[in-house]
Amino acid sequence: MVKRDYELGVIFNPEVSEEETRSVMDRLTQIVANYGGQIVRVNNWGRRRLAYPIERHRDGNYVFIDMILTPETVAELERTLKVSEIVLRYMSRRRDPKAIQKEREEREARAAAAAAAPEVTGEATTESETTEATAEEAPVAEEAPVAEEAPVAEEAPVAEEAPVTPATENSEEHIEA
Repeated sequence: MVKRDYELGVIFNPEVSEEETRSVMDRLTQIVANYGGQIVRVNNWGRRRLAYPIERHRDGNYVFIDMILTPETVAELERTLKVSEIVLRYMSRRRDPKAIQKEREEREARAAAAAAAPEVTGEATTESETTEATAEEAPVAEEAPVAEEAPVAEEAPVAEEAPVTPATENSEEHIEA
């Protein structure tokens, strides 16, 4: 089956313990793993104000999960969330392919930058040694010539308004009709 990128947003009851919230999150993770899916990222926003009261609650714990799943897995996740008493609201949707591609490129760029960075050795260097080493390695930049200030242009004269011509008799008849 074809796997797609999904985002799942869940608002948990703010009065339940963190252990209960974690148990539901573990159940969701287990479902994703059982169906061969992958959780890309979990973004826990924490407690936030709701736009309107839900079951007499003004706040909720927000969690957003980015996943790669099959459509059957999404149906199973939604069934699990629907029967859970601590979930106030949930919403799953397919993610925008452009946003997914952009995130992948950023991840690859970060991975390449991390691979290109010099390895950290166990030796500690002092700040003065570090600045001396970078000063020797960095080429000296030449000073750019200072541009002369351009003369300030005088204000342009304001254009005179065109004279207003009185309306002809035909235009007045046209308005009255």
